[in-house]
Amino acid sequence: MAMPLRQSIKVATYLFEQKLRKREKFPLIVELEPLFACNLACEGCGKIQHPAGVLKQRMPVAQAVGAVLESGAPMVSIAGGEPLMHPQIDEIVRQLVAKKKYVFLCTNAMLMRKKLDKFTPSPYFAFAVHIDGLRERHDESVAKEGVFDEAVEAMKEAKRRGFRVTTNSTFFNTDTPQTVIEVLNFLNDEMKVDEMMISPAYAYEKAPDQEHFLGVEQTRELFKKSFAGGNRSRWRLNHSPLFLDFLEGKADFPCTAWAIPNYSLFGWQRPCYLMSDGYVPTYRELIEDTDWDKYGRGKDPRCANCMAHCGYEPTAVLATMGSLKESLRAARETIGGNR
Repeated sequence: MAMPLRQSIKVATYLFEQKLRKREKFPLIVELEPLFACNLACEGCGKIQHPAGVLKQRMPVAQAVGAVLESGAPMVSIAGGEPLMHPQIDEIVRQLVAKKKYVFLCTNAMLMRKKLDKFTPSPYFAFAVHIDGLRERHDESVAKEGVFDEAVEAMKEAKRRGFRVTTNSTFFNTDTPQTVIEVLNFLNDEMKVDEMMISPAYAYEKAPDQEHFLGVEQTRELFKKSFAGGNRSRWRLNHSPLFLDFLEGKADFPCTAWAIPNYSLFGWQRPCYLMSDGYVPTYRELIEDTDWDKYGRGKDPRCANCMAHCGYEPTAVLATMGSLKESLRAARETIGGNR
């Protein structure tokens, strides 16, 4: 696990405070979507299938920052759509960083080099570039040639300027252990990104491509083989050890969707950013008025093949905090990843 030591300490302190307060449900990270518009049309994405009027909307800065502060989460992932298309995205980031929130700006990197001057390097801020494979595979997944090369150049320039650069890679049933290994080796060894996030693709209801999402057994087999030969310990993966165990079938957990709530132009989304069962205006209503027990694999058929981080990483983190053995294991990997 390659999470910076300072961030690990802050998250651990936050979790301890929630335990002292006896809070049963609390956010680890907020998925903030200040717009739905994007400059790409990926086949596996279900976030751009909105009417033109909605795609033109941009969330005001005060509303975006206020939602994160309302939740109390120590971290925020800014997504969309493509957040760099938001004319005030730099101000949203600046205000959140000023509040000492850890901010990950998710981007396809097409606008990244043009926008770098608007941002300031900070231990509280990182670009999270979406990379789904090497050149041919990535460009095919985003339905546009040249995107991979631009993303690579953008990451190089950002690192040259002192920014933290992370990546997020989604894998489909067209992937093999070899394609997973190839892209993660490239990001880890050649690009030397600070940390990497991985996820099996989730079947968005409105995604144009409904044929290439992974099932549970496919996911476990893919990651079990990909992690073999010491890859898992060598890669700078931004995940808890127990979540990686979960991906390769060594452990199983219930979904904890309430720990990574989503806030978008429509409000707080039930139950998570992958599914939409309505919206509420306040974080408190989301937590108190949502029937969380009805979601997850074995409960809701829409969740049958989901092993996404938004539902299961928080469960793994909480299980880690509840076990001295797993806490020591995570600490060892965190310290090792920060050498």
